[in-house]
Order: sequence, then C-alpha cells, then structure tokens
Amino acid sequence: MSTPCPFCTLPPERIVAANAVGWVVRDAYPVSPGHTLIIPRRHMGSFFELSADERLGLLALLDEARTALQTSHAPQGYNIGVNDGPAAGQTVPHLHMHLIPRYAGDQADPRGGVRWVLPDRAQYWP
Repeated sequence: MSTPCPFCTLPPERIVAANAVGWVVRDAYPVSPGHTLIIPRRHMGSFFELSADERLGLLALLDEARTALQTSHAPQGYNIGVNDGPAAGQTVPHLHMHLIPRYAGDQADPRGGVRWVLPDRAQYWP
C-alpha cells in the first residue's frame, strides 16, 4: 500500500494562491520565514516533464508568490530551487519549486547560495 501524494491531497486552507496550472503553499517545514512552494496540479516528478504552458503558469505563480512575500516579509533576497530526482534530494515525488526568502544576516557568509548543496565543492573563491 502506497502513501497518498501530499501535494495531490492538499487541504484547501493550505493554498495561498492558485491558477489553472498550480498552487502556492507555505512550506510545512520552512527553512526561513515565508518559505513557499509552487506546485503543479498535474502529478509529475520532474521539472522536465512540464509542458511549455505549465512552465509559464508556474513561473507566473512564482512571480505572484514573490510579490506577496515582498509585502509580507520584505526579504533582501531569494533562493529558488527544484530538487529533481532522488540523487538531487527530492523526497516528495511530485514536482515542486522552493521559493526561499533570504534575510541579511541569516547566514554569516551567504556567498555561493545554491552551490552549497555540495558543500565540498561550493567555495570557488579564495
């Protein structure tokens, strides 16, 4: 017996924005205040399975989520990421994009950003 997909069974109260292609929700385990997920309605595992229209729809939701976060949280930056496949750290097999607000001082040295997913190779500066 398999576990139902948590993104295919989202309770309506979790959804903060939506369009014909997908939903915006706050991450249940946020790494920073305002950590947000953009999720396609269609169940698929990989970003590369999206149609061109689905990509455009999700990017529109990404813009909408960013605008809302600018108002509600006023971050100084963002990390945007997709864990695509188990080797990349994907644990929920339903595509989702992370919009992670970043704040001055939330890390002592934020240089390198998403490069730190492979810490031994992240620092490329002297």
